[in-house]
Parts: sequence; structure tokens; C-alpha cells
Amino acid sequence: MIISIASGKGGTGKTTIATNLALSLGKVQVIDCDVEEPNANIFFNAEIKEREDVTVEIPEIDKEKCDYCGKCSEFCAYNALAVVPSDVLVFPELCHSCGGCEIVCPQNAINWKRKPVGKIEHGITNGVDFYHGLLNVGEIQAVPVIKALKKKIDKEGNVIIDAPPGTSCPVIESINGSDYCILVTEPTPFGLHNLKLAIAVVRHLYIPFGVIINRDGVGDKKVEMYCQTEKIPILMKIPHSEEIANLYSIGIPFVKKLPEWHEKFTELFRRIQEGVRT
Repeated sequence: MIISIASGKGGTGKTTIATNLALSLGKVQVIDCDVEEPNANIFFNAEIKEREDVTVEIPEIDKEKCDYCGKCSEFCAYNALAVVPSDVLVFPELCHSCGGCEIVCPQNAINWKRKPVGKIEHGITNGVDFYHGLLNVGEIQAVPVIKALKKKIDKEGNVIIDAPPGTSCPVIESINGSDYCILVTEPTPFGLHNLKLAIAVVRHLYIPFGVIINRDGVGDKKVEMYCQTEKIPILMKIPHSEEIANLYSIGIPFVKKLPEWHEKFTELFRRIQEGVRT
């Protein structure tokens, strides 16, 4: 079963939910898809044993064949190619490696080269099979690294995906194909606004979902009222707790120190499993 953890904004507690849920389940695979700022391993402390580069294909122009007709740049929807009278400029950061320029080139002047954009790291600890991605500094496209990460998913086991924040392409790539999505929010007007955006995404992808309210007690009841009106299940409420915050600040998942929460997360997973099956 693949469960993704997402939210409409950063800082709501996605990694808190992902790490505590994983440690409550025992044997599980965790994939941190927030490749721009992966932080789940702060709580797992998995020793990284394997690393591999992630590369993408970038067009390379054969100038002996090219007649500078401009068809490649006209086709490219991302403006990754620009044709001037005696040259073709390639902007690798904009290229999506779709291959369209090669198809439309009448002179067969498009070749390809590999460009590294990030890496994947892997380690195992406390029964957790852990992967995360690291986007290279200066790169603007996280999706290729996320796609490479998702190829590591063990479809025979239980998988938790810690998604990036927001509702853009990296989030969609991360949660697509999940059996269930947990949306984490805060009980504030800003939290509700971004929760609605995230709900629109999971509904568009037809992924079953429920909501966890983190830092319950800091704001108002409008998130709960909205979920009741929309018939969205509130899976759990985590209180605004100084004890939980202190544990988080030193990198300790609170299920390790508060056994009652270990039981709550185990029960949460059981309810999600039963809900998906029915």
C-alpha cells in the first residue's frame, strides 16, 4: 500500500506525520520526495549506503548538419532552444527532454547528451527502507529526480511518500499513483486556504484522502467545519504541544517517547487500509 503525505504549504508537519507513522509500522519503505529540502533522515538517522546520480537528456546540435531552419525552436514549448543566423542556443535548465526537437528536425541534426541534475541516496534503519533525493544546487526541475525516486518503490510492501509542499508539478508527480493521501494542515485561515488547494489536486487525481490537523488549538475551528461540510474525514488531531515541539527540535520522533501516539498511528494505518479496501 502506498500512502503519500502532502499539504498545500510548507511547515505544516508532513515530515512529522511521515516519520512517526513509519516508525509505528515497523517494516516499511519511506521515500522523501521533497528533493529540494529533504529532511526526513534527520529523524531516521539512516546510514547512507548507496548513492546514484540522476541524469536527463539534453539536445546537442550537430552543426555540420544543421541548416538553422528554426523548426526546433518553433516546436519547443519551453523555449529551451533559440536559433540565430549562425548558431543554435541550447538552454539546458529549460529543457524537459521531450524529444520533440529531434522529431521535427529535417536535417537529423539533434543528438543527445546526459546532464546530471541530482542524486538518490539509500539507507536502512530500524526496519525502515529509506530513500531520499537531492536536487543539484542551481537546478530548477525537481520532477526528474522524483521520477527516479519513485522507480525505487516496492509495490509489494507498505510505502510512505513524504511529498514536497504546495500543489505544483513536484507534488503531483510525488502523490500520483498513491493508494491514499494524507493531507496535513493547521487550524488557521492560511492553513484552510492551502488545504482547499491541496484537496482540489487529490480530487483531480482521484486519490482517496483524509486530513490530519497538526498543532490543534492554535487557531480556530474553520478547518473542522469545512471538512464536516465537505464530508472529508479528519483522521487525527495532533495538539499544539510543547513536549512534542521539544522532541521535534532535537530530531526525535515523538512516538519514541510517547507510546500512546505509537498506538494512535498504528490504528490510523489500520483504518486507512480498511477504508481503501472498501
